[in-house]
Amino acid sequence: MKIIKLNADDLSCLRDLIRLYALVFNEKVSLPSDAYLQKLLEQPSVFFFVAQKDGRVVGGLTAHVLPSVYFSSNEVYVYDLAVETALQRQGIGAALMKELQHYCRSQGFREVFLQADTVDDYALRFYGKIGGRREDVVHYTFPL
Repeated sequence: MKIIKLNADDLSCLRDLIRLYALVFNEKVSLPSDAYLQKLLEQPSVFFFVAQKDGRVVGGLTAHVLPSVYFSSNEVYVYDLAVETALQRQGIGAALMKELQHYCRSQGFREVFLQADTVDDYALRFYGKIGGRREDVVHYTFPL
């Protein structure tokens, strides 16, 4: 297995990652246009890491850089993280997070954070096990 950070030439891998998200999260997803996905790949404030096994995307994450007004370095928010269901609990998710943290340190970012649903016991245990510090907050959504 190898972990790679996607670049502008990895449109097909990004499509595969989005399909994996839909499968793992059990959601119906319409893929955005290639032009839109290409723009995401070219944005320095959005990045994707994928785990590949035998050339196939089996896991991945999407992260966003958030500038701060409180300190002079950025934070990184992990928006999605998924591993193919049959391959979970084999260290792939941990490897993705480790690679993300390594990259973020090399860029001088302050911290990586994410959210997990309080009812998702597996995710809560996983993030704690790999070194995440839990913060109890309430998330609000404002549909537009």
